[in-house]
Amino acid sequence: MEKQGEAQVWRIWVNAEERVVSFHREPGFQMMEFRNWEYFQAAIDQYTQQRYRYQ
Repeated sequence: MEKQGEAQVWRIWVNAEERVVSFHREPGFQMMEFRNWEYFQAAIDQYTQQRYRYQ
């Protein structure tokens, strides 16, 4: 839900070498930040198609 005056932000952390996506901050992972739900969902779909593991 979006609060008035504040934009919603979705974040994931990605480790491309180990093919892992995390929904929590992880050392050594690259953070990706999305301000649009559709872009966030498209990234999740892309990592799923590439058989990344989620944690």
